[in-house]
Amino acid sequence: MTNYNQQYFTGERALFAAHDANITDSTFAAGESPLKESRNLTLDGVVFKYKYPLWYSHHVSVRNTIFETMSRSGIWYTDDITIADSTIQAPKQLRRSGHITLQNVHLADAEETLWHCHDVVLDHVQATGDYFGADSENIRVSHLDLVGNYAFDGARNVEVHDSTFVTKDAFWNCDNVTIYDSTINGEYLAWNTKHLTLINCTIESDQGLCYIDDLRLVNCKLLRTDLAFEYCSGVDADVVSHIDSVKNPISGRIVADSIGTVIQDDPKLDRTRVTIQQRHARAAS
Repeated sequence: MTNYNQQYFTGERALFAAHDANITDSTFAAGESPLKESRNLTLDGVVFKYKYPLWYSHHVSVRNTIFETMSRSGIWYTDDITIADSTIQAPKQLRRSGHITLQNVHLADAEETLWHCHDVVLDHVQATGDYFGADSENIRVSHLDLVGNYAFDGARNVEVHDSTFVTKDAFWNCDNVTIYDSTINGEYLAWNTKHLTLINCTIESDQGLCYIDDLRLVNCKLLRTDLAFEYCSGVDADVVSHIDSVKNPISGRIVADSIGTVIQDDPKLDRTRVTIQQRHARAAS
């Protein structure tokens, strides 16, 4: 095992193909791809200042590390990486990579981050940026706080717990998504998605939950949500709040405390395939 302690590295490919190494309290300054093609690394207290630090790397453990703004596109084509207790300022991190764990990580500019990745665990992660998690699969999320539009577009096999999303057009074009005990705020939630389940969630979404095949809501609130369920099929929705309006669901069952307006104006749809029930009229405010 090679140990690098309190080092300052400069120049392109400073530790190209490094393997079986511990790197502590060190800085990688100007120079692209400092750890390209690396293997079996432990990084603790490292600062990355420039582009492409960990490409084509395998079996990497990162702790207490900072990826500064210019370390953009930093982790691509990498397999088996854990990042904990760290801060990432740069966008376009984590692309076409697999077996990724982020624990107690702050992504200050998460634009176009976590694209085309697989086997991902996110635990106590804060992220700000658009197009987070696109086309990734086999994702397990706990305590994610995400601000940014178009989150998880095209994602597959996603399980989320105890998280908050402030994002419009989230979970579009997805397949097999289950979300527990979370809050989702943003327009046009989950259009063109298949096999979506939300359990004990609070949702606020203009024209949310439309064009979905196999949609299940269990003990969810749909606050200030209008024109919901348009062209959804296989709906099984138990909503414990008022819904502003429901429009043209294709098939299934929708039960809510109350519904402001039910719109069924598409003559091509068979209304007998849909059951819409209100538990009680909405109380006057």
